Amino acid sequence: MNFGRLITAMVTPFDERQQIDWEATGRLIDELIDTQKSDSLVVCGTTGESPTLTEEEKLALFRYAVRRAAGRAKIIAGTGSNDTAHSIHTSKLAEEAGVDGLLLVAPYYNKPNQEGLYLHFKAIAESTSLPVILYNVPGRTVVSLTTATTLRLAQLPNVVATKECASVEQITELVAGAPEGFLVYSGDDGITLPTLAVGGYGIISVASHVIGAEMKQLIATFLEGRIAEAAALNAKLYPVFKGLFNCPHPVPNPVAVKHALAVKGLPVGGVRLPLAGATPDEQQFIAGLFD
Repeated sequence: MNFGRLITAMVTPFDERQQIDWEATGRLIDELIDTQKSDSLVVCGTTGESPTLTEEEKLALFRYAVRRAAGRAKIIAGTGSNDTAHSIHTSKLAEEAGVDGLLLVAPYYNKPNQEGLYLHFKAIAESTSLPVILYNVPGRTVVSLTTATTLRLAQLPNVVATKECASVEQITELVAGAPEGFLVYSGDDGITLPTLAVGGYGIISVASHVIGAEMKQLIATFLEGRIAEAAALNAKLYPVFKGLFNCPHPVPNPVAVKHALAVKGLPVGGVRLPLAGATPDEQQFIAGLFD
């Protein structure tokens, strides 16, 4: 399974009652595939506000995304949680819904050790025939998969990639030690180019909601060996990479990108509590990123 170089971690559109807006979801999927050039979409990941989606909503989103994408892009279901048994259950529902792969975040709050992390991911991977992408994001989960644990999991036949948010150093170590066919993605838009430079495969992105086509160009330019041109394009895009998480102070994802989509003419509604929407000052800053 090739998920491509540019994967978008998709927001979940809500209506004024904070229910899923299916019409907006369809428009967004089309935009991400046809205009922003995403190779794959992650549905119900952190950017999709997975902590506040019900199981029924997640299953409906998996089914809808598969139907709407209609083979134009791969659909990756975010089914990880801090409960191994429930992650297995959700992964089986996703598989039945026809998704192409799973994204499994490291268990949060429980603070398992490395052996617990290994056994957690191993149990989920062995419960499904789908390809699995690991997701290491210590800033959200407190725990961090070590390079050694990730490479141990990479030996499992259907663990095919990782989304790494720890550091460029860890990405470098993973690339150096990875078995053939195991791919390393950055989970941080701001280090897309450095990730490619150390041998990473691509990016699982938030900014690609609004500058995906430009990011696809950045990746292609680097892979074609036009390094100076890629660096210049990266410098041009970097304010958006940074601004969607610091506008101008840190804001939780997906607050900024949801407002950015509205600025770009594709409204997707607000965020569910406990997240709060962008303030007027933040809204002004986000709009200024696209002046």
